Amino acid sequence: MSTETIDLLPGFSTIADRYDGILCDLWGVVHNGLTAWPEACAALRAFRAKGGHVVLLSNAPRPNWSVRPQFAGIGVPGDAFDGFVTSGDVTHDLLAGQYGGARVHHIGPERDHALFEGLDVDLVGEDRAEVVVCTGLFDDVTETPDDYVDSLTRLAGRGLAMICANPDKVVERGSDLVYCAGALADVYAGLGAPTRVIGKPHPEVYEAALASLAGLSGGAVDRARVLAIGDSVRTDLAGAAAQGIDALFVSGGIHGAELGPVETPDPRRLAELLAAGGVTPIGVQPRLRW
Repeated sequence: MSTETIDLLPGFSTIADRYDGILCDLWGVVHNGLTAWPEACAALRAFRAKGGHVVLLSNAPRPNWSVRPQFAGIGVPGDAFDGFVTSGDVTHDLLAGQYGGARVHHIGPERDHALFEGLDVDLVGEDRAEVVVCTGLFDDVTETPDDYVDSLTRLAGRGLAMICANPDKVVERGSDLVYCAGALADVYAGLGAPTRVIGKPHPEVYEAALASLAGLSGGAVDRARVLAIGDSVRTDLAGAAAQGIDALFVSGGIHGAELGPVETPDPRRLAELLAAGGVTPIGVQPRLRW
Protein backbone atom coordinates (compact mmCIF):
# COMPACT_ATOMS: atom_id res chain seq x y z
CA MET A 1 0.00 0.00 0.00
CA SER A 2 1.38 3.38 -0.99
CA THR A 3 1.55 5.96 1.76
CA GLU A 4 0.92 8.64 -0.85
CA THR A 5 -2.48 7.38 -2.03
CA ILE A 6 -4.36 5.28 0.49
CA ASP A 7 -7.73 3.86 -0.49
CA LEU A 8 -10.15 2.61 2.14
CA LEU A 9 -10.95 -1.07 1.97
CA PRO A 10 -14.62 -1.48 0.98
CA GLY A 11 -15.03 -4.50 3.22
CA PHE A 12 -12.95 -7.09 5.05
CA SER A 13 -14.63 -9.76 2.91
CA THR A 14 -12.56 -8.60 -0.07
CA ILE A 15 -9.34 -9.89 1.52
CA ALA A 16 -10.59 -12.49 4.01
CA ASP A 17 -9.81 -15.48 1.78
CA ARG A 18 -6.09 -14.71 2.02
CA TYR A 19 -6.04 -15.66 5.69
CA ASP A 20 -6.68 -18.65 7.94
CA GLY A 21 -6.28 -16.84 11.25
CA ILE A 22 -6.81 -13.41 12.74
CA LEU A 23 -5.14 -11.76 15.71
CA CYS A 24 -7.67 -9.05 16.52
CA ASP A 25 -7.26 -6.15 18.88
CA LEU A 26 -10.21 -5.67 21.19
CA TRP A 27 -10.36 -2.13 22.57
CA GLY A 28 -10.69 0.34 19.67
CA VAL A 29 -11.62 -2.32 17.12
CA VAL A 30 -14.37 -4.46 18.65
CA HIS A 31 -15.52 -2.02 21.33
CA ASN A 32 -14.77 1.45 22.70
CA GLY A 33 -14.75 0.57 26.37
CA LEU A 34 -18.46 1.20 26.81
CA THR A 35 -20.19 -0.57 23.95
CA ALA A 36 -19.40 -3.11 21.24
CA TRP A 37 -19.52 -2.26 17.55
CA PRO A 38 -21.98 -4.73 16.01
CA GLU A 39 -20.45 -4.57 12.51
CA ALA A 40 -17.01 -5.50 13.84
CA CYS A 41 -18.44 -8.44 15.76
CA ALA A 42 -20.38 -9.52 12.66
CA ALA A 43 -17.20 -9.38 10.56
CA LEU A 44 -15.39 -11.70 12.97
CA ARG A 45 -18.34 -14.09 13.03
CA ALA A 46 -18.42 -14.13 9.22
CA PHE A 47 -14.72 -14.97 9.08
CA ARG A 48 -15.24 -17.84 11.50
CA ALA A 49 -18.23 -19.07 9.47
CA LYS A 50 -15.86 -19.43 6.49
CA GLY A 51 -13.59 -21.68 8.54
CA GLY A 52 -11.11 -19.14 9.88
CA HIS A 53 -10.00 -18.80 13.49
CA VAL A 54 -10.05 -15.59 15.53
CA VAL A 55 -7.82 -14.97 18.54
CA LEU A 56 -8.45 -11.72 20.37
CA LEU A 57 -5.11 -10.17 21.34
CA SER A 58 -5.43 -7.46 23.95
CA ASN A 59 -3.12 -5.30 26.03
CA ALA A 60 -5.51 -5.67 28.95
CA PRO A 61 -3.36 -6.12 32.09
CA ARG A 62 -5.56 -8.83 33.58
CA PRO A 63 -5.78 -12.53 32.70
CA ASN A 64 -8.30 -13.20 29.96
CA TRP A 65 -10.70 -15.05 32.25
CA SER A 66 -11.22 -11.89 34.30
CA VAL A 67 -11.72 -9.67 31.23
CA ARG A 68 -14.31 -11.84 29.47
CA PRO A 69 -17.25 -10.86 31.73
CA GLN A 70 -16.49 -7.17 31.10
CA PHE A 71 -16.70 -7.28 27.34
CA ALA A 72 -19.54 -9.77 27.35
CA GLY A 73 -21.40 -7.19 29.41
CA ILE A 74 -20.92 -4.50 26.75
CA GLY A 75 -22.16 -6.67 23.90
CA VAL A 76 -19.18 -8.61 22.51
CA PRO A 77 -20.66 -12.01 21.61
CA GLY A 78 -18.90 -15.23 22.48
CA ASP A 79 -19.24 -16.54 18.93
CA ALA A 80 -17.08 -13.74 17.52
CA PHE A 81 -13.82 -15.41 18.55
CA ASP A 82 -12.15 -18.75 19.28
CA GLY A 83 -9.33 -17.72 21.63
CA PHE A 84 -8.28 -14.80 23.78
CA VAL A 85 -4.79 -13.76 24.90
CA THR A 86 -4.01 -10.72 27.05
CA SER A 87 -0.82 -9.08 28.20
CA GLY A 88 -2.11 -9.96 31.67
CA ASP A 89 -1.89 -13.66 30.77
CA VAL A 90 1.75 -13.30 29.78
CA THR A 91 2.58 -11.10 32.77
CA HIS A 92 0.96 -13.63 35.13
CA ASP A 93 3.15 -16.39 33.67
CA LEU A 94 6.24 -14.20 33.99
CA LEU A 95 5.55 -13.46 37.65
CA ALA A 96 4.87 -17.13 38.34
CA GLY A 97 8.12 -18.21 36.73
CA GLN A 98 10.53 -15.52 37.89
CA TYR A 99 9.11 -13.78 40.94
CA GLY A 100 7.89 -16.49 43.27
CA GLY A 101 7.81 -15.22 46.86
CA ALA A 102 8.57 -11.63 45.82
CA ARG A 103 7.26 -8.53 47.57
CA VAL A 104 5.36 -6.67 44.86
CA HIS A 105 4.24 -3.05 44.87
CA HIS A 106 1.22 -2.82 42.59
CA ILE A 107 0.41 0.44 40.83
CA GLY A 108 -3.07 0.23 39.39
CA PRO A 109 -6.75 -0.09 40.29
CA GLU A 110 -8.06 -2.79 42.59
CA ARG A 111 -9.96 -4.39 39.71
CA ASP A 112 -6.59 -5.53 38.34
CA HIS A 113 -5.80 -7.65 41.39
CA ALA A 114 -6.95 -10.65 39.34
CA LEU A 115 -3.47 -10.51 37.81
CA PHE A 116 -2.03 -11.83 41.08
CA GLU A 117 -4.54 -14.61 41.74
CA GLY A 118 -2.80 -17.95 42.25
CA LEU A 119 0.65 -16.37 42.49
CA ASP A 120 3.11 -16.71 45.36
CA VAL A 121 3.67 -12.97 45.77
CA ASP A 122 3.13 -10.55 48.63
CA LEU A 123 1.46 -7.24 47.71
CA VAL A 124 3.13 -4.51 49.79
CA GLY A 125 3.59 -0.76 50.00
CA GLU A 126 6.39 0.92 48.11
CA ASP A 127 8.72 1.01 51.14
CA ARG A 128 8.89 -2.81 51.34
CA ALA A 129 8.79 -3.59 47.63
CA GLU A 130 11.30 -5.71 45.73
CA VAL A 131 9.63 -5.21 42.32
CA VAL A 132 6.99 -2.89 40.89
CA VAL A 133 4.09 -4.14 38.76
CA CYS A 134 2.11 -1.46 36.95
CA THR A 135 -1.30 -2.18 35.42
CA GLY A 136 -2.53 1.41 35.15
CA LEU A 137 -3.39 4.48 37.17
CA PHE A 138 -5.27 4.09 40.43
CA ASP A 139 -7.92 6.48 39.10
CA ASP A 140 -7.69 7.05 35.36
CA VAL A 141 -10.67 9.41 35.42
CA THR A 142 -9.04 12.12 37.55
CA GLU A 143 -5.31 11.33 37.52
CA THR A 144 -2.53 11.86 34.98
CA PRO A 145 1.07 10.59 34.88
CA ASP A 146 2.15 13.86 36.52
CA ASP A 147 0.49 12.67 39.73
CA TYR A 148 2.96 9.75 39.89
CA VAL A 149 6.27 11.50 39.32
CA ASP A 150 7.19 11.72 43.02
CA SER A 151 6.43 8.08 43.86
CA LEU A 152 8.04 6.77 40.67
CA THR A 153 11.14 8.84 41.40
CA ARG A 154 11.41 7.28 44.87
CA LEU A 155 11.04 3.75 43.45
CA ALA A 156 13.48 4.41 40.63
CA GLY A 157 15.96 5.80 43.14
CA ARG A 158 16.04 2.38 44.79
CA GLY A 159 16.73 0.71 41.47
CA LEU A 160 13.57 -1.40 41.56
CA ALA A 161 12.52 -3.04 38.30
CA MET A 162 9.08 -2.25 36.93
CA ILE A 163 6.99 -4.77 35.02
CA CYS A 164 4.38 -2.95 32.97
CA ALA A 165 1.43 -5.18 32.11
CA ASN A 166 -0.09 -2.84 29.52
CA PRO A 167 2.01 -0.96 26.94
CA ASP A 168 -0.91 1.29 25.93
CA LYS A 169 -0.38 4.93 26.82
CA VAL A 170 -4.01 5.92 26.26
CA VAL A 171 -7.20 4.14 25.22
CA GLU A 172 -10.67 5.21 24.19
CA ARG A 173 -13.41 5.17 26.76
CA GLY A 174 -16.48 6.22 24.91
CA SER A 175 -15.51 9.52 23.30
CA ASP A 176 -12.69 10.21 25.78
CA LEU A 177 -9.06 9.12 25.99
CA VAL A 178 -7.75 7.90 29.34
CA TYR A 179 -4.17 7.22 30.43
CA CYS A 180 -2.89 3.65 30.78
CA ALA A 181 0.08 1.86 32.31
CA GLY A 182 2.34 2.50 29.32
CA ALA A 183 2.33 6.21 30.11
CA LEU A 184 3.67 5.50 33.61
CA ALA A 185 6.25 3.06 32.23
CA ASP A 186 7.54 5.83 29.98
CA VAL A 187 8.06 8.06 33.02
CA TYR A 188 9.81 5.26 34.92
CA ALA A 189 12.12 4.36 32.05
CA GLY A 190 12.88 8.05 31.62
CA LEU A 191 14.15 8.06 35.20
CA GLY A 192 16.74 5.47 34.21
CA ALA A 193 15.10 2.59 36.09
CA PRO A 194 14.84 -0.95 34.65
CA THR A 195 11.48 -1.26 32.91
CA ARG A 196 10.04 -4.36 31.22
CA VAL A 197 6.89 -3.89 29.16
CA ILE A 198 4.65 -6.86 28.34
CA GLY A 199 2.14 -6.67 25.47
CA LYS A 200 1.90 -5.42 21.91
CA PRO A 201 4.19 -4.54 20.15
CA HIS A 202 6.56 -6.77 22.14
CA PRO A 203 7.10 -10.39 21.04
CA GLU A 204 5.96 -12.39 24.07
CA VAL A 205 2.24 -11.80 23.48
CA TYR A 206 2.54 -12.70 19.81
CA GLU A 207 4.23 -15.96 20.71
CA ALA A 208 1.29 -16.77 23.00
CA ALA A 209 -1.32 -15.71 20.44
CA LEU A 210 0.29 -17.67 17.61
CA ALA A 211 0.48 -20.71 19.90
CA SER A 212 -3.23 -20.29 20.49
CA LEU A 213 -3.87 -20.20 16.73
CA ALA A 214 -1.72 -23.29 16.26
CA GLY A 215 -3.75 -25.13 18.88
CA LEU A 216 -6.99 -24.17 17.15
CA SER A 217 -5.78 -25.22 13.71
CA GLY A 218 -4.07 -28.38 14.93
CA GLY A 219 -0.75 -27.59 13.32
CA ALA A 220 1.98 -25.10 12.62
CA VAL A 221 0.91 -21.57 11.74
CA ASP A 222 1.90 -20.05 8.40
CA ARG A 223 2.43 -16.38 9.26
CA ALA A 224 1.70 -15.43 5.66
CA ARG A 225 -1.86 -16.64 6.33
CA VAL A 226 -2.30 -14.65 9.55
CA LEU A 227 -3.76 -11.13 9.71
CA ALA A 228 -3.47 -8.71 12.63
CA ILE A 229 -6.30 -6.19 13.00
CA GLY A 230 -5.74 -3.13 15.17
CA ASP A 231 -6.25 0.59 15.64
CA SER A 232 -2.85 1.62 17.06
CA VAL A 233 0.12 2.34 14.84
CA ARG A 234 2.55 2.09 17.78
CA THR A 235 1.31 -1.23 19.16
CA ASP A 236 -0.88 -3.19 16.72
CA LEU A 237 0.71 -2.26 13.42
CA ALA A 238 4.31 -2.07 14.64
CA GLY A 239 3.97 -5.37 16.48
CA ALA A 240 2.54 -7.14 13.44
CA ALA A 241 5.30 -5.79 11.22
CA ALA A 242 7.97 -7.03 13.63
CA GLN A 243 6.40 -10.50 13.48
CA GLY A 244 6.16 -10.56 9.69
CA ILE A 245 2.36 -10.53 9.83
CA ASP A 246 0.03 -8.53 7.59
CA ALA A 247 -2.03 -5.87 9.33
CA LEU A 248 -5.40 -4.22 8.73
CA PHE A 249 -5.58 -0.72 10.20
CA VAL A 250 -8.85 0.44 11.78
CA SER A 251 -8.39 4.19 11.47
CA GLY A 252 -11.40 5.27 13.51
CA GLY A 253 -10.01 4.02 16.83
CA ILE A 254 -7.35 5.64 18.95
CA HIS A 255 -6.07 7.78 16.04
CA GLY A 256 -9.53 8.86 14.89
CA ALA A 257 -9.32 12.42 16.22
CA GLU A 258 -6.05 12.96 14.34
CA LEU A 259 -7.46 11.93 10.99
CA GLY A 260 -10.66 13.94 10.59
CA PRO A 261 -14.17 12.48 10.23
CA VAL A 262 -14.21 8.82 11.20
CA GLU A 263 -15.83 7.54 8.01
CA THR A 264 -13.78 9.78 5.70
CA PRO A 265 -10.28 10.13 7.19
CA ASP A 266 -8.07 12.70 5.54
CA PRO A 267 -5.81 10.82 3.07
CA ARG A 268 -2.85 13.11 3.68
CA ARG A 269 -3.04 12.83 7.46
CA LEU A 270 -3.49 9.08 7.16
CA ALA A 271 -0.44 8.73 4.93
CA GLU A 272 1.65 10.91 7.24
CA LEU A 273 0.59 8.90 10.31
CA LEU A 274 1.55 5.58 8.75
CA ALA A 275 4.80 6.95 7.33
CA ALA A 276 5.78 8.37 10.72
CA GLY A 277 5.17 4.96 12.26
CA GLY A 278 7.14 3.20 9.55
CA VAL A 279 4.29 0.79 8.85
CA THR A 280 2.42 -0.26 5.72
CA PRO A 281 -0.86 -2.06 6.42
CA ILE A 282 -2.44 -4.16 3.69
CA GLY A 283 -5.66 -2.20 4.11
CA VAL A 284 -7.44 0.54 6.03
CA GLN A 285 -11.02 0.60 7.26
CA PRO A 286 -12.61 3.35 9.36
CA ARG A 287 -14.37 0.62 11.34
CA LEU A 288 -14.03 -3.13 10.94
CA ARG A 289 -16.83 -4.25 8.61
CA TRP A 290 -17.36 -7.39 6.59
